[in-house]
Amino acid sequence: MFIRVKKSPNTSKRAVQIVESYRIDGKVRQRIVQHVGMAQDDEELARLRALAESIKKALEEKGTLPLYAEGSMPSDSSAASADEQSRQQEKRSAYDVNLRNIVEEKRRIVGIHDVYGKLYDDLGFDRIIGNPARNRGSIEALKEMVLARIARPRSKRGSVEDLMRHFDVQISLKRVYDMMDKLDDKAIERIKQRAWQATRTLLNDKVDVIYFDATTLYFECFEEDELRQTGYSKDGKFNQPQVVLALMVTKEGLPVGYELFEGSTFDGHTLIPSLASTKAHFEVDKVVYVADMGMFSKQNRQALEKLEKENVTYIVGARIKNMPQSLQEEMLDLSRYRAINDDLSVATFMYESKKLLVTHSKKRAKKDALDRQKGIDRLKKRLQKSDNPKAQLSDRGYKKFLELQGEHSCKIALNETKIEEAAKWDGLKGILSNDTALSDEEIIHQYTNLWQIEESFRITKHDLRIRPVYHFKPERVKAHIAITFIAYTLVRHLTYRVKHQYESLSPETIRQSLLDVQQSILLDTQTNRRFILPSAMPVHAEKIYRLMGLKPLKKAKLM
Repeated sequence: MFIRVKKSPNTSKRAVQIVESYRIDGKVRQRIVQHVGMAQDDEELARLRALAESIKKALEEKGTLPLYAEGSMPSDSSAASADEQSRQQEKRSAYDVNLRNIVEEKRRIVGIHDVYGKLYDDLGFDRIIGNPARNRGSIEALKEMVLARIARPRSKRGSVEDLMRHFDVQISLKRVYDMMDKLDDKAIERIKQRAWQATRTLLNDKVDVIYFDATTLYFECFEEDELRQTGYSKDGKFNQPQVVLALMVTKEGLPVGYELFEGSTFDGHTLIPSLASTKAHFEVDKVVYVADMGMFSKQNRQALEKLEKENVTYIVGARIKNMPQSLQEEMLDLSRYRAINDDLSVATFMYESKKLLVTHSKKRAKKDALDRQKGIDRLKKRLQKSDNPKAQLSDRGYKKFLELQGEHSCKIALNETKIEEAAKWDGLKGILSNDTALSDEEIIHQYTNLWQIEESFRITKHDLRIRPVYHFKPERVKAHIAITFIAYTLVRHLTYRVKHQYESLSPETIRQSLLDVQQSILLDTQTNRRFILPSAMPVHAEKIYRLMGLKPLKKAKLM
């Protein structure tokens, strides 16, 4: 097999195809194994070629072709022997039924298993658990739990029931727990390696930017252990133990890896161990790491300086209000800023031999002012109701604008000076990089793309419902996170392929389209024959099947 780029007549578009050569009567011919997509420009062509390489590699590793190859379907007019014709006639007679005798035994969803199941195998997750002959049940259980989490994320017990009720898959809860006990540290490391290699292959080894962030995952219990610990909760579950999950993705949102930390770990303390682990295990060379300002602590800054000697480039959000007073005065001088567009302007400074960018956004300034005013209005309402002024004093949020007045009356009031000082910082945001050669525009662009990691956490938390965690043993907790990470990897990879081979669809739209691909199992009560009757296929689902090299069932079929 090889990849062919073919220019379309009368247009600048170029088709990217996976093609196979074969011989007929000694002559070499070619057939399209899979049409990958149409490229509008050179950038899109590069993406589709890389995608075609990953599909081709998966086909070669499996030693199989798609269920059908374009242009290679057998002709209905081909000659058949008398025996074959007889068999075909007998087969056709089996479809002669009386509709009065037909009843529906059950209905099952097949789209998730067809599409995501194929992608699961293509990315090599079917080879995570070793010794296939002895662990066939666990290998099957892992795949089913991953697909169940994509389709209808629930507890393990709920997933087992859901698979049986809606997907016609029989699997015991005991088998699921046995599988989770086999997902030890070595198996989890293989999961991370598979995800990383899949991302590298899909991007043709051009992983040049990695985005980083951490979040908390809480448990439906109140007991702590060496992994589950109480700490600052981003979910507001301060009285429940949690773990901290650090996630790394590319600028396309494709997974690079993840690390799990004890629940009491401060977010900022997850950055350096995660970067060191990524660099050590995944052969990452010249990559720009991008993280939010929550990761910019003195300890991290010192550690990043050490990593700098190992050719690590980073872009992190900077806490500009904590910087030296003289530098702050320069930042607040808006005459130093040059306009990038109608909304954004930027000024460049040096801070500890690093390049410090401070951007000013007019839209962000209006939002900052509006948010502050809303907070102050809420404070005023509370002051009118409260009999205890001291209860209102705090350094948190907008309470920092309050102060005690009077020597004896202890009257509480707004500190107008603090409000005016805060207003000076409206619209300002700091970004720090150790690569002084990067342009202002490139640094801003990379940092702005941090929404990819935020969307990634939204997918894991809401679409895949990684939280709350119901397991108690640390090993089971790690296995639960690993299962969800595989599901996340599949969701991101399919979303990427659909975007570049068809059109941009959200993970939820893809999921719902595949859930609508269903089959009815019909029973002929007169002959006891069973038939599979497919439902009408949604347009999106049909396109997804094609780009995955799958041929959907469209007509009734004898079981």
